[in-house]
Amino acid sequence: MVPRLGWALGFGISASVGLRSGRNLGFGASSLLRLGSNFRIWDLGSRCRVRGFRILPPPRPRSRARQGADFMPSSQTSRVLAAELGSGWRGRLGAFEELPFAAASIGQVHRAALPDGTPLAIKVQYPGVARSIGSDVANLLALLKVTPGLPEGLFADRTLRLLQEELQWECDYRREAGCARAFRQLLLSDPFFSVPRVVEELSTRRVLAMELAPGVPLERCRPLPQKTRDELCTQLLRLCLRELLEFRLLQSDPNWANFLYDPTRHRMTLLDFGASRTLDKDFTDHYVEVMRAAADRDRVKVLQKSRDLKFLTGYESKAVLLLGEPFSGGGLWDFGAQSTAPRLRALLPRLLRQRLVPPPPQSLALHRKLAGAFLACAHLGGRVPCRDVFEEHYGRYWGHPK
Repeated sequence: MVPRLGWALGFGISASVGLRSGRNLGFGASSLLRLGSNFRIWDLGSRCRVRGFRILPPPRPRSRARQGADFMPSSQTSRVLAAELGSGWRGRLGAFEELPFAAASIGQVHRAALPDGTPLAIKVQYPGVARSIGSDVANLLALLKVTPGLPEGLFADRTLRLLQEELQWECDYRREAGCARAFRQLLLSDPFFSVPRVVEELSTRRVLAMELAPGVPLERCRPLPQKTRDELCTQLLRLCLRELLEFRLLQSDPNWANFLYDPTRHRMTLLDFGASRTLDKDFTDHYVEVMRAAADRDRVKVLQKSRDLKFLTGYESKAVLLLGEPFSGGGLWDFGAQSTAPRLRALLPRLLRQRLVPPPPQSLALHRKLAGAFLACAHLGGRVPCRDVFEEHYGRYWGHPK
């Protein structure tokens, strides 16, 4: 499960792994700790970067990590499915592929189909994962605490404990199914985004079945025409603001594999709602005003509103102003050409040293969401009318739409 730990600390880690080899490994009740955790923690640490500076030694190539992915043998997968769905689970399906097409730190995903031919993606959780979370987090925390040069302001202890809560959420597929249903309903009339239907009769706490969505991951959309990439990035930013200001519900995992673009329909499908988090109205009331002040380049107001929110000490005002830059001017903001990201990377080490209090859980999730969206836009080289998008949602939030 430790690939997911990276994002909570600001590390760029992808949790999804495509499987193309025939290797497998049987998982026992404590296998992630007994057989794999030490390696996985090292692997995480070797790839950890805090927005521009490394914490541990350089990473091994990601391709090697993918080729070395482990998954359950078919016999164990069948036992898990039988325990969750009953011994006659195969009779409830029209097809089931034994070899998973994707895996992450908590489970693996199989292609399947209903008897009527409806294609499905069935996520099967590894046995013992939920019980090993506490041990894995404790092991990683111990490693980070003895790592030379770890910034004092990182608050790894609190951050990892918050991530432990998220990982426990992700192990509850019933909770994820509920969040997926909520997002599907919220986006039902959206012209661009959609959420696959949860197949309730094939879903339990450790098995999640959803309709299989067509499309390619966001990271593979870079060769698309500039106009298409501009539209993708505009829609991603619009979704971020809707989640913050309208839904007050965040799909907070920034993994680009959670966004599938279908060029034939010009639609994007959202996946993986295990780490979804609600936001308090009081938090969003204050946070939207921090964004407003940052967009207006009002340093005094940024400082005041940030302190009102009680998660900033004042030292972060420069970083907040940088994050607000895309919203500050008219016209198109060229994420591929601007220097906001490099300047944030240069500023962060000093901000971490000067930070006096740890951030609250809602801000961690939100900043992860915004950072993921900005990085995706930079990867795609998108040009976005950021100010117009912000003004539209800001006005709608306070009841005076633009």
